[in-house]
Amino acid sequence: MRTRFLDIHFSKKPILKFLPALLVMLAIFLFSAHPSDPVPLSRLEQILYKGGHVIGYALLAVCNWRAFEFHRNQRRIAWLLAVLYAITDEYHQSFVPGRHPSAFDVLVYDNLGACTSLWLAGIWLQQKLPDSESLVVEPENRRSKR
Repeated sequence: MRTRFLDIHFSKKPILKFLPALLVMLAIFLFSAHPSDPVPLSRLEQILYKGGHVIGYALLAVCNWRAFEFHRNQRRIAWLLAVLYAITDEYHQSFVPGRHPSAFDVLVYDNLGACTSLWLAGIWLQQKLPDSESLVVEPENRRSKR
């Protein structure tokens, strides 16, 4: 059984609803499992790595919200799940050689990605929803049919 919203089909099975978010979490886990080189990063590499944080958690937050079928009151839960995963991922990095956990990454880059993507997705969804005025059906003029 599926639900339809904005031409997007949502499965009612929980595992399928959360599958995109689980795949993004797997990708984040695999990227953060790579050991770091002891050589300091160049400016460009630092920008790319921090951009990866923003993009990864932006995708995760939107996938979480998608699992909740983009209900407005579930946007904060989608954000919270993304930030909680960011915290666990930073903890995971403490076990990876050459990596270290950073609360700054969670509070700034991961949070920025999640908040920005949910904000932009909310704007996009508002534009896609029909206006309340367009839902009002004007009564037909019965005299014009005669």
